[in-house]
Amino acid sequence: MSVDQDSGGAARIVEVATGYMAAKQLFAASELGLFAALASGPASADDLARRTGLPVRTVRILADAMSGLGLLTRADGVYANTPSAARYLAGAEGELDLRPFLTFLEAVSYPHWLGFGASARTGEPVPLDLEGERMEVFLTGVMTYNALHARTLAAHYDFTPHRRALDLGGLSGAFLAEAMKAAPGLRGTFCAEGDLAAFAKRTLDEAGVGDRAELAAADPFTADLPADYDLVLLEHVVHRFGPERNVRHAERARELAAPGATLLLLDFFLDADPAQRVVDALHAAEYLVIDGTTVYPEQEVRGWLAGAGWEPGPTLSLPGCPRVIVAYAR
Repeated sequence: MSVDQDSGGAARIVEVATGYMAAKQLFAASELGLFAALASGPASADDLARRTGLPVRTVRILADAMSGLGLLTRADGVYANTPSAARYLAGAEGELDLRPFLTFLEAVSYPHWLGFGASARTGEPVPLDLEGERMEVFLTGVMTYNALHARTLAAHYDFTPHRRALDLGGLSGAFLAEAMKAAPGLRGTFCAEGDLAAFAKRTLDEAGVGDRAELAAADPFTADLPADYDLVLLEHVVHRFGPERNVRHAERARELAAPGATLLLLDFFLDADPAQRVVDALHAAEYLVIDGTTVYPEQEVRGWLAGAGWEPGPTLSLPGCPRVIVAYAR
């Protein structure tokens, strides 16, 4: 092995091993308002220090790191937001603000990862403390991340051919909301129990599609629903339950689907490719350490669908988000 090859291998190891440093600096830059301060225009480190009230040294550390990570540009000592930072981290009007998701990662997820070694050894999650304000941080962060998934799906899948959609037991009304926004002729039903139904109603109303949406606040397995949906969404259902429950969920979805209907099953999956898609593997560990839920192999999930009366089709790989197995009612 040459010296160059050896140093390249070591460099990758160091890059992965110090990834937490990048994440912590991103959380700090977001929380301390670095990206928001650049919304009014490019600035030097001294200017940014005045805008944020931070020490110049701190600003330089964070801004240089964000520049190296591709979230800021730096030219002649002047920093500016990249388009992605301006869109998602600076409070841009009309855009999805990902800062609540970063707050969740910093305050809830990251402390859990400090106990990941124990979870890896035992296969059990770290006890999750959601007392006080932590519950609001948790819910807001998770729903923000789901909103990103929903918008990304709507950008990669054409909802306009569909007329009646059902979100069966999903986590967020954002998926149905984004589908209905993309397809003005689409009517939708969200079926879930308890707080999930209430959150979904608020999301659908805020998206301006509440007049075309129905809410079934009931058990997805026993709710009185018509069997005429030409689109069924199973979003973030699979990882939350065991195989038997997931098979029943796929069967229930088929019972409520019209002949030839489409199923969109969105979740993270383990794959059989030579190199596993990283975002799925990372979430497999996140779900383990947070609440003990499971990211399943994609082929196993496809088998469940086939046995439940669906014909599995292509898989949509959404950048930075879960994957979607598209299936058709037999």
